[in-house]
Amino acid sequence: MKEPVTAPSNTPQVTTPTGFSALGVPDSIDAGLAAAGFSGPFAIQTEAIPIALAGEDVCGRARTGSGKTLAFGIPMMSRISLPAAPGKPHGLILVPTRELALQVSEVLGPIGKNCGVRVLAVYGGADRGKQVEVIEQGVEIIVATPLRLIDLMKSKECDLSAIQVVAIDEADRMADEGFMPQVEWIMRHVTAPHQTMLFSATLDGQVANLVRRYMKSPKEISIDSPTDTVGTMRHLFLAVHHMDKDRVINSIATAAGQTVVFCDTKRVCDKVAESLQSLGANASALHGDMPQNARERALGKFEKNELKILVATDVAARGIDIDDVAAVIHYVPPLDVKTYLHRSGRTARAGRDGWAVTLAEYNQHTTCRIIQRGLRLEPQAPIEVFSNDARLRDLFSFIAE
Repeated sequence: MKEPVTAPSNTPQVTTPTGFSALGVPDSIDAGLAAAGFSGPFAIQTEAIPIALAGEDVCGRARTGSGKTLAFGIPMMSRISLPAAPGKPHGLILVPTRELALQVSEVLGPIGKNCGVRVLAVYGGADRGKQVEVIEQGVEIIVATPLRLIDLMKSKECDLSAIQVVAIDEADRMADEGFMPQVEWIMRHVTAPHQTMLFSATLDGQVANLVRRYMKSPKEISIDSPTDTVGTMRHLFLAVHHMDKDRVINSIATAAGQTVVFCDTKRVCDKVAESLQSLGANASALHGDMPQNARERALGKFEKNELKILVATDVAARGIDIDDVAAVIHYVPPLDVKTYLHRSGRTARAGRDGWAVTLAEYNQHTTCRIIQRGLRLEPQAPIEVFSNDARLRDLFSFIAE
């Protein structure tokens, strides 16, 4: 971001426009972007923002970490009217998890603060009374999970009749988690003329049905193929012994930096986190059986780089929207490419390097080859390693072989 221009003492200070101004972003929103530290758009933002600012419905295919929050957030803040009446927000962002609700609101909140747009995260597990209090005071944009929003709507504490812009984020995850009936119920209650934006890693199946039913001739934006991975992401498949697995993880994280380990069940998450802690690692579990405040505390420490390793289930980890994750480790090979991509998308964000490491025991090598074919990678057998292997201290040494 450029430094502000110093004006003569008898004139107000002027802030140099950001790279978003060339996309047609209003001056007030651009000033909010500058104040929040944003200097220029990513590819998905460059494609989507001008279309959305024109009032068109937008259907975007993009991975997590591609910058889609601003791709729908900037047009929404630009197009809604201010201020909102008590209990009647003007913008609605639907997300599949409470963690993602917090992440989106934390991105948009500082921008809105500088341009008069109030943003509130609405999700289960948090103080319902406080959420209702803020809504009743008047808030322009709510970022909501479906179940909590429906609860507030049925109790007449949140009225969607004044909604002007809707954004549905991670629509494919909504479908995977069985939230599509709730999403459609909510959309049927958005009764005023409105613009709809939808972003998803894939645009087929139930997501395609949602697009057909609730969007008006949407313009499709796509910056990648459904099976593309980030160019700065490197894939590594390692053959490990079951008894040595956690030590291998510790060795990788010690050298690489912040690491997310994906496990299939909550029980395995707890077991792996406890094992890593016994090895002296700064690790914590993250899953749905943990109290919400404990989950937020773990995510907060990880975000501040006060925690080295998060051991997470898929659902809990969807709220991880942090640019500095050095490595994602698949504790066992995922059974399909889609899961692999969603998990691996937590690393190699915002142009940074990142590693997607898959640990395979002796009977899991075939699954690795299936993933490699799905990713259009050259098939190769997992590389056998033990936790004292010097190469784990520098993952690039595996590439150099």
